[in-house]
Amino acid sequence: SSGNVVGCVGGLGEKKNYRSFNRVTQMKRQTGSAMKPIAVLAPSIDKKLITNVTIISDEPTTFIDYNNKEYNPIDYDPYRGSITLRQAVETSQNIPFVKIMENLTPQVSIKYLKKMGITSLNDNDVNLSLALGGLDVGISPLEFAGAYNTIANDGIYIEPTFYSKIDSSSGDLFMKSKQRKRKVFSKDVACVLKHLLIEPVKGEKGTATYCSIDGIDVAAKTGTTNENYDRWLCGFTPYYTSVCWYGFDTNESIEFGGKNPAGLIWSSSMN
Repeated sequence: SSGNVVGCVGGLGEKKNYRSFNRVTQMKRQTGSAMKPIAVLAPSIDKKLITNVTIISDEPTTFIDYNNKEYNPIDYDPYRGSITLRQAVETSQNIPFVKIMENLTPQVSIKYLKKMGITSLNDNDVNLSLALGGLDVGISPLEFAGAYNTIANDGIYIEPTFYSKIDSSSGDLFMKSKQRKRKVFSKDVACVLKHLLIEPVKGEKGTATYCSIDGIDVAAKTGTTNENYDRWLCGFTPYYTSVCWYGFDTNESIEFGGKNPAGLIWSSSMN
């Protein structure tokens, strides 16, 4: 990726026409499983805690969270027993990612997330549900796109911008964007992540098979929050990174038949 970022928002809110710019930059929403690649996979692979063939047991598990209370996440698809990390990504099983977060720790995860441009995390996010996108405040589509673009850009975070430069008719330079850049993880780590995130698109049981584009590698991850309040599709090709959110301004269950509506927006725009 050359650092191009596309932010899409499908709003189902009030009839008043809110500006898409404000939605993309200021709106913060819960992320669901779309959080897994940046909160769990990237830091854990970089710390050499896991590889794409690590075997993890996917079964009902009770965890003791950081508030010393029991945490009992569930899978929304049938438990799959002992599976590889690649298989866990393909069908977005929840238990394996919480187990990895327990080993990684939320504190380390948050350090990586901040390096990838996520600014809305706080002390209330220091818990195992961080692995599944259970956040105190949420994340804006723009910051989410910048974080995913870190994977596409071989581990280099590039601050998103809405312009590159502004010239006058005579060619004089008025303004030029100064994007901050920093290395978050290695190119090798990014390569493993890219191959893992192809699984939801190409895998037989993938959750984002409808995002496939003929002749182009596509990496993607879906996200769904409780009660279907939020639907996400975060992904990239070798050319662009795009993040789409679909939902209501105030929490209300999304009623739809068939495929993830955020994913359909993503697929249409990226095609």
